[in-house]
Amino acid sequence: QGILERLDAGEIVIGDGGFVFALEKRGYVKAGPWTPEATVEHPEAVRQLHREFLRAGSNVLQTFTFYASEDKLENRGNYVAEKISCHKVNEAACDIAREVADEGDALVAGGVSQTPSYLSCKDKSEVKAAFQKQLEVFMKKNVDFLIAEAVWAVEVLKESGKPVAATMCIGPEGDMHGVSPGQCAVQLVKAGASIVGVNCHFDPETSIETVRLMKEGLQAAKLKAHLMCQPLAFHTPDYARRIYFSLEFFSLFLYFLFCFTAISLKCHQLNKDNILERNDLVTESMHNYLKGRYIKGANLGAHYCFSKEYWENLKPASGRPYCPCMSKPDGWGVTRGAKELMQQKEATTEQQLKELFQKKKF
Repeated sequence: QGILERLDAGEIVIGDGGFVFALEKRGYVKAGPWTPEATVEHPEAVRQLHREFLRAGSNVLQTFTFYASEDKLENRGNYVAEKISCHKVNEAACDIAREVADEGDALVAGGVSQTPSYLSCKDKSEVKAAFQKQLEVFMKKNVDFLIAEAVWAVEVLKESGKPVAATMCIGPEGDMHGVSPGQCAVQLVKAGASIVGVNCHFDPETSIETVRLMKEGLQAAKLKAHLMCQPLAFHTPDYARRIYFSLEFFSLFLYFLFCFTAISLKCHQLNKDNILERNDLVTESMHNYLKGRYIKGANLGAHYCFSKEYWENLKPASGRPYCPCMSKPDGWGVTRGAKELMQQKEATTEQQLKELFQKKKF
């Protein structure tokens, strides 16, 4: 059965996720460029991660095509478009996902994300053209359904005739332009999405609240759609629309980032003396989320998760001078049209880096 047949029958469909972070931790992907050249350069690593998700219980395997549009693969000195090509990256991703999906009863979802062309304020036709090139590969490889993150992407993917799911990186406050979750859901369904929801910026509790608001918006507009939720598998503080991306201590969260799967997950948080161990923290939270009874403040160990003082004073574990916990990310809070996000084929210059680093000096 396809995705809509399963959902219409009342089945709870479980997906995978977190490929970039998982493969980065394993040494195959560099976080930051967010490009999936590993499908060609390290196919065995991508294949193994797909297989782990399948064995963990995933009903859907997403192609590792996040930021695999042609404009992204040639952006800011990226070598992938010229040396490998957008077409080969997407084809390899589809082939690997299908190979593993056929080992079980799993569906393959072809996914697209926002593009540098959109962030650089290119016109609608250029942005849609980037999505269209990926869609051509997805159709050739006959993926089971498609996943998008924007109205324009939904409009392109819907032309294929395959079911389209659309998830947004938003919380209860809505998107970067102040559009509410309910209105986002309405626009996505009107564009052609059969499934709507949220992804990858907030924890389970916040994500569920956002999906609830989406559902209310759809009901008020008398529209119907299935709902989808892919939260982060760690707790994020309630900090505006960009949450952890806007925090000085964001990189410290990398200590306990791990992939989200719908099973009992454990994580370790260790301080420099290896005395803090909270195996129950995420396991309990994820159980509550999956059972639909997530209770705010229950067994969360809030001091260890949310205390700014704890994160700021946590000592490096590796002893290396440039380990992740020593880096400080930029406080973005920016979206389409911002100078920092403009597309360019040349690598980022020293002057551009200097300007970015100046943003840290609040």
